Amino acid sequence: MKLSTFAYFAIYGIKTILSRSRKPVLGTVILTDKCNLRCKHCSVNNITAVIHPYPQIRREMQTLYDMGCRILFFCGGETFLWHDSGKTLRDLVIEAKQMGFLIVNVVTNGTLSLDLPEADLILLSLDGDREKHNLIRGDTYDTIIANIRRATAGNIVLYMAINKLNMSAISDVIKRAETEHNVRAVSFNFHTPYPDTADLMLSRNEKKQCAAVIKQAIENGSPVFNLKSALPYLINNTFPVPCHQCVVIENGKISTCGRCIEIPGLCEQCGYFFVAEYTLLFRGNLRIMFDMLKTYLRYI
Repeated sequence: MKLSTFAYFAIYGIKTILSRSRKPVLGTVILTDKCNLRCKHCSVNNITAVIHPYPQIRREMQTLYDMGCRILFFCGGETFLWHDSGKTLRDLVIEAKQMGFLIVNVVTNGTLSLDLPEADLILLSLDGDREKHNLIRGDTYDTIIANIRRATAGNIVLYMAINKLNMSAISDVIKRAETEHNVRAVSFNFHTPYPDTADLMLSRNEKKQCAAVIKQAIENGSPVFNLKSALPYLINNTFPVPCHQCVVIENGKISTCGRCIEIPGLCEQCGYFFVAEYTLLFRGNLRIMFDMLKTYLRYI
């Protein structure tokens, strides 16, 4: 991370904590909900299968920037399917940087070419070893590993959503992060139970077991892009929600924190690690501050 970027976020964090500001810093643009997969744990793919046009996406980027966001995520659907008006995902990443976003990340299922060195991070979904991953996402594991190895930059962070089907494979994904040259780290979430996928939700005891594996990996020095100090809050769902410092824009509609905010009761069952980490940070939790400083300087 550049010193200027670090300084900007440090000042933003201090101001937010002292003033209890709700000004957002992290924004997500949903490029499309079109996806080439139909994963068992996903509730947001191919609802419309519309690829949003470039002028609209450009306006939404500007809207988030004007709101104060300086971290930008591009999400889908599958982001690498997006193209319009002769523009591709790479063009959007480059334009976001030129607009002034300090960190620009992309979320992908990894089944398409990962030629995107301009992104700060490519968060790539890998949901276990070959058996568990393919159970959830179809026969894609070998394709994804091949794409990781052909990637043009070492900016990949594996992204695992832990649920009842793959909770035994956490160590396998950590090992993959340790051994793949182009992979920088691994980031975890617990499954957030949308109504049609509630059967995949982990119990409190299962979350505790999974958190113990993640905690041990962090203590062993494995490249885990999560905060050890946030794990107890995630086990018990005792972190404040929603995260007002994060916003999502999809087809012109802005939502605080995420698209799931309007589903009754879902916030209280949130499994997104970053939500716990950010909300605790902006409440002034000193352990979270120290942990985030150490972790983000290492991986961004």
